[in-house]
Amino acid sequence: MQYKNIIEFKVWGRYALFTDPLTRIGGEKYSYQIPTYEGVKGILSSVYWKPTFIWIIDKVRVMKPIKTQSHSVRPIKFYKEGNDLSIYTYLSDVEYQVQAHFEWNDKRKDLLNDQNEDKHFQVARRMIERGGRRDVFLGTRECQGYVEPCRFGEGMGFYDNYPGELSFGLMFHGFDYPDEGIEGEFWSRFWTPKMVNGVIDFVPPDDTSIIRKFVRKMVSNPPVTVGLEEKGLLEGKKEGGV
Repeated sequence: MQYKNIIEFKVWGRYALFTDPLTRIGGEKYSYQIPTYEGVKGILSSVYWKPTFIWIIDKVRVMKPIKTQSHSVRPIKFYKEGNDLSIYTYLSDVEYQVQAHFEWNDKRKDLLNDQNEDKHFQVARRMIERGGRRDVFLGTRECQGYVEPCRFGEGMGFYDNYPGELSFGLMFHGFDYPDEGIEGEFWSRFWTPKMVNGVIDFVPPDDTSIIRKFVRKMVSNPPVTVGLEEKGLLEGKKEGGV
């Protein structure tokens, strides 16, 4: 299926740490070899996001060789006072090209008036040109990332002519939050990605090949006031206000 609101950009950084969040309670951390769907969605949400729509990641192109680097860290203990000693293994010197699009969030019927495709598309493009609205990080907060516009497929990538395909086994895909998925339930998703000539084609969250695991009950509590009209600014303007 072709979409008109396709966004393409490049993201890079010195380090990245894409892991399964279910294992982030403490201890050692080891990055996946490639970005997770949820990690890339988080990058794009930092660039531009509104509850009116949901970002769908279509594909990612790995531009540089996959390398890891380990660091000793002293994280805070979760169940005791003080710090602990752990080894975090990061991806180093990473660069990716990303292609994505957005779809309307059917759970937010209160935002139907905000479903202006061209408006959100143009704002997203401008935010990419400016490096994003918020800080971009690659999987975790200490891994700062940077974005800029690009055309997906341009330039030479390290795996462009790599023979065959690379499989990465069962891997974390993303989360189904109740404000986007099943009301009152929080699920995690898993899949088995493959990379061909440096490109990873992500399956959408509703794909039949996705493996789901129930995490816990969760009630969504989205904000009910968004935009000028809901805040009373438009009424004030009609009455001669600012």
